Amino acid sequence: MVKIRLRRMGAKKAPFYRIVVADSRSPRDGRCIEEIGTYDPLASPSAISVDLGRAQYWIKNGAQPTDTVRALLKKAEAAEAAEGKQEPPAEPTTAPEAGAPETADAAQSAETQSDN
Repeated sequence: MVKIRLRRMGAKKAPFYRIVVADSRSPRDGRCIEEIGTYDPLASPSAISVDLGRAQYWIKNGAQPTDTVRALLKKAEAAEAAEGKQEPPAEPTTAPEAGAPETADAAQSAETQSDN
């Protein structure tokens, strides 16, 4: 069975985790199939970075996330949704036409120069 779980990295008393897809029979820090993210519990607030597309791909193909990873995926999805709501889509800006004045003052000065 394939599991999505945490692989512990970092030094003693300073944990850092990678979110990995691995065979359930392999050791915790052993060989993995794919790394799909990271988790730093010591950062304030804790830093979660996950490729949600790859996580969904593996879940659809039968991978079972552990309880901790399931909670981290929910937090990552909520954070991504919150970022999407806070940032409105960028409005496309149109470049002024060549030779066209950019402001009304510039337009008036252009007209007075052409009258002379």
